Amino acid sequence: MNGNKIISGTWGEVWLDGDYVAECYGMQAKVSMTKEDVNLCRQMAVDKKVTSISCTGSLKLHKVNSRMAIAISDKIKKGIDPRFTVISKLDDPDAYGAERITLRNVSFDDITLADWEVAKGGKVEAPFTFTDHEFLDKVEAK
Repeated sequence: MNGNKIISGTWGEVWLDGDYVAECYGMQAKVSMTKEDVNLCRQMAVDKKVTSISCTGSLKLHKVNSRMAIAISDKIKKGIDPRFTVISKLDDPDAYGAERITLRNVSFDDITLADWEVAKGGKVEAPFTFTDHEFLDKVEAK
């Protein structure tokens, strides 16, 4: 492996319900497994069985607009739980290819209404959960 094949986040992009999110500077999506202990005869080590998964993530945004507050605030105040589709794309031109992932049934955990400080650029972190994902493009070493 050569170091130049490590994918750089500089080439990341995000879409929220089909709209390009130019102010996004970082994203993470994870699937965590909940496991139950499984004791087996004639084996001292406790094995594990996956019994459910938890899908979480976060968008990191430069504060240039009120996109997230607008998308969520009015609906939540009316008792509507808005759900979204998020597409992440990472396409470093020096890598083995591009990776695109769709996250479905995305539900944001909170809304940042105000968070600022003198002499600092504004940033917003938008944590979320989701229930489904699909790889649209995969990076495969050659």
